[in-house]
Amino acid sequence: MPLVRSMLFAHVMHTTTFTVVRSLVSSLVASLCAVTLVHAQAETFAAVASMKTAGGVSTTAPLTVVVKQFATDADQAALVAAVKTGNTAAVRDWLQKRPDAGTLQIGSRRTAIKYVYGRPTADGRLITVATAEPIAFVGAGLPEAKPTAGYELGLVLLNVTASGPGHGELSPAAKVRVNDQGALVTEDYNAANVVQLSNVVKK
Repeated sequence: MPLVRSMLFAHVMHTTTFTVVRSLVSSLVASLCAVTLVHAQAETFAAVASMKTAGGVSTTAPLTVVVKQFATDADQAALVAAVKTGNTAAVRDWLQKRPDAGTLQIGSRRTAIKYVYGRPTADGRLITVATAEPIAFVGAGLPEAKPTAGYELGLVLLNVTASGPGHGELSPAAKVRVNDQGALVTEDYNAANVVQLSNVVKK
């Protein structure tokens, strides 16, 4: 009897140990899959931002956009509705309530992204990025510069192509509104010197 009990005890211990190990392995695999999924959803885009100053001097800076979460069609419709309801202020308030969707970095300045919407094109994707705060006020320190009030958003348009580097535009500080024809219109703080994006690629 002692021998049988000892063998039974050993079998139970082996079975319990195997079950625990199997559970731990399963949990580890599930965790790794979850991490892989998160990383699979993140996308990074790089570009070169360039503009010409009022004095005619050209300047460039690297731009990086890291997208962790793309907006849905429902999000896009809600954004349009916010513009129609209260223009820039309503859009800013709507964006501020959303979780961060990624980060935008130009030079050494990093800004949280609140909205990223992508749609397919004939040769890639057109990606719209919005921040709930200005990225920068280009030219605000110059004499006779206009007031910065009301320019409360940062906007980026990336044309990502499959056939090679794409292009785009950056509005470091912008307003949005609906014109008399019902179309959405953006107004850059420094409209005279639009920041162009070149060499847009997915990394």
